[in-house]
Amino acid sequence: MPVLTRLIPSPVVVDIRAGALDDLGCVLADERISHSGKLAVAVSGGSGAKLRERVAPSLPGADWFEVGGGTLDDAIKLAGAMKGGHYDAVVGLGGGKIIDCAKFAAARIGLPLVAVPTNLAHDGLCSPVATLDNDAGRGSYGVPNPIAVVIDLDVVRAAPARFVRAGIGDAVSNVSAIADWELANRVKGERIDGLAAAMARQAGEAVLRHPGGIGDNDFLQVLAEALVLTGIAMSVSGDSRPASGACHEINHAFDLLFPTRAAAHGEQCGLGAAFAMYLRGAHEESAQMAEVLRRHGLPVLPEEIGFTPEEFFRAVEFAPRTRPGRYTILEHLDLTTDQIKDLYADYVKAIGS
Repeated sequence: MPVLTRLIPSPVVVDIRAGALDDLGCVLADERISHSGKLAVAVSGGSGAKLRERVAPSLPGADWFEVGGGTLDDAIKLAGAMKGGHYDAVVGLGGGKIIDCAKFAAARIGLPLVAVPTNLAHDGLCSPVATLDNDAGRGSYGVPNPIAVVIDLDVVRAAPARFVRAGIGDAVSNVSAIADWELANRVKGERIDGLAAAMARQAGEAVLRHPGGIGDNDFLQVLAEALVLTGIAMSVSGDSRPASGACHEINHAFDLLFPTRAAAHGEQCGLGAAFAMYLRGAHEESAQMAEVLRRHGLPVLPEEIGFTPEEFFRAVEFAPRTRPGRYTILEHLDLTTDQIKDLYADYVKAIGS
């Protein structure tokens, strides 16, 4: 009887715990990612200096590279600086912009990436995508998954609370994204990767239903694991479908229509997810999601992130244009501005003030 299996692209190391950063060198050596210690470490120019001071003793053979920002040019420049260094791996140490630049640079020069995020703002820390600003605005570039992910819970707790809250919004939005994927399957016959959907759904549900808060180690552990699992789910499916539906279309619309005023990615995705759940008739689930987001200090109304209801209506109407070919509840309903206004008024009543 044949044994049917598939290889899942995933990190060989996932180390999530308090104090993990201090053991980074030992972890990479023990797992033979870099037995020689010859590493290229990308950090930011600001907070990166303090991190370098802390981590450098555990990485004596590393060369350090300062990343100027989160643009495609920054990533290409980083790759050029690292090229020819004969490194075992690239370490991205910092926030989302640093991780994404390091992802792109590592892929460009053919080296594995070790992601060491210093906050939990979104699921990009373990995804096969690098999001970088370019001349046309912002682009998503396919890259290999990190070979290792090391998350120090003490470090992420010390980051601004808003970053953790944003990660909550991004994780919880998985629930809405999977509902959109299932809708596309029913209406358009789009194939669902069951494993990817299960991973992303359970990641979102774990965060949604956890009773803890951002100051609790147990909750931070669950959130970090959820973001890592979501990234792996995207690798399994081969695209962002497990974690990106109407919620992310609304987020992208905010970014494109109001580039200088857009809020954090996870804040916008959480708001978009709660509203999208209401649009599909899941009113109880929408109210529950809004309640959880509020408990964690996340927005559930556009005014809470500096947008008027009219600007929100505009974003929702524009949202389907941000992901051509993706079918979500927004494409399914094909709402007019007046319909969006009416449904939004009902949504506000349903979730309470």
